[in-house]
Amino acid sequence: MKEWVRLVEPPRRCAYLPTQTASLELRLVRQLAAAEYADLLSRGYRRFGYQVFRPACPTCRACRPLRVLVDRFELSASGRRVLRQNADIEVELGRPGATDEQVALYNLYHRFMRTHRGWPGEQATPASYREGFLAPFDFAREWRYRQGSRLVGVALMDEVPGAISLVYCYYHPSWRKRSPGTFSILNQLLFARERGYRHAYLGYWIAACRSMSYKARFRPHELLREFPADEEMPVWEPAD
Repeated sequence: MKEWVRLVEPPRRCAYLPTQTASLELRLVRQLAAAEYADLLSRGYRRFGYQVFRPACPTCRACRPLRVLVDRFELSASGRRVLRQNADIEVELGRPGATDEQVALYNLYHRFMRTHRGWPGEQATPASYREGFLAPFDFAREWRYRQGSRLVGVALMDEVPGAISLVYCYYHPSWRKRSPGTFSILNQLLFARERGYRHAYLGYWIAACRSMSYKARFRPHELLREFPADEEMPVWEPAD
């Protein structure tokens, strides 16, 4: 495997399980080929902007990387219902951007989640949004969801050989009643299936955390047994 600049951050309180202590292993990259990132995804890494990371928590192993077996994925009755409910949503796929419209929607979503879920306050500027989410990697993609002319959702995605990775999604609070998060995941899973990809990486599943446990609904899926060292092969196991 390619040599990387690797850091481990100091332990801190976990944002998902407040009784636990969290830490991340960070790999600093400026250039990253799609095939290289596909290998990192298979080893439990994620990407935001230029940061590639995975958990390196001292005592907790609750974060389990989860990937859907796209070539075996079939829509459930509830999934078909979500698609019907959002039949009026126009879907666009392109390169990631940081427009004023996007940043305003991002801030609106975070203000809502601060009230609804107790998230910490966050106010992005175009500059901080670009720094946090954008990087000039050829595999970076962005889904834009519109209702008429109004932007109601954005989903960031990476597309690598044989797989996609769902990075982040935010949406207008008025769209919430129609399950926009589920709609966005289904949209991306169907995209991957049409492309003939095998896997869709949904990030970390945490059984005891409501905001992360929903990922197990998308089946069939596998869980990474443990985070492998560079010289070890990753082992993915079918979920029960």
